[in-house]
Amino acid sequence: MRREGNPEFIEALARGLDVLRCFRPGSDAMSLSEIAGATGLARPTARRILITLEQLGYVRSQERGFSLTPRVLDLGSAYVGSMNLWDLARPHLRELVRQTGESCSVAQLDGSDIVYVARVAVPKLVTLAVTVGTRFPALQTSLGKVLLASLSPEELDKSLAEPSRSGLTPRRTPDREEIGAVLREVRAKGWAVTDQELAPGIRSVAAPVRDGDGRTVAAVNVNAHAAETSVETLADHHLPLLLRAASAISGDWALWRARPLETLDTAP
Repeated sequence: MRREGNPEFIEALARGLDVLRCFRPGSDAMSLSEIAGATGLARPTARRILITLEQLGYVRSQERGFSLTPRVLDLGSAYVGSMNLWDLARPHLRELVRQTGESCSVAQLDGSDIVYVARVAVPKLVTLAVTVGTRFPALQTSLGKVLLASLSPEELDKSLAEPSRSGLTPRRTPDREEIGAVLREVRAKGWAVTDQELAPGIRSVAAPVRDGDGRTVAAVNVNAHAAETSVETLADHHLPLLLRAASAISGDWALWRARPLETLDTAP
């Protein structure tokens, strides 16, 4: 039961968000039947939600069904803008890309997934396409390992209990004993590396971005193709550069969050 006994839960809002989330990459349009099936909603309910979203400008109807409009980007952009992560990370990511020749990203944790919130990419052929807003299962990514390693045992249990909404099936899923061992190692080292755990050909190394109190608020990584970059290159060459970039982003984040704010009353 979705309400979980909470009388404040708004089921209609949850259903509307379910409809927006059911559109997947590569699906430029979905029929009413497909949307109803993907969300578990009755066709009349799905139709009313789609009509409402269309009037609000988030979807459009067309001959083949319904498709999202660019307005949905406002939802994600509002979050990224409010966090100011892109503005803070951009110069450091660009410098990291220049130094490594590889794509670099910043992500945050959402349940058992990571969600990319900033990225500077280089044109290379990779197995998986990544843009701001892309989500992957956290356990199989270096970014996710860093973020999961920062959680308390209770927070970790809650995070891993949530089903992934990435739509991607990992190559393998570790058991809980292996997860514990991996995260202990990440905590001890202060960084994480993955070697083709999420998909073939993808290697990456990640480090935490911390706030002024030392809490991990995001993670930043260098992503490489396994055919071009060895694990040794990631650890020996890219990692020191990554750690410096993560430290710089953390410093800027702490300063921005500690900035003095003043609100002026301009009313006559």
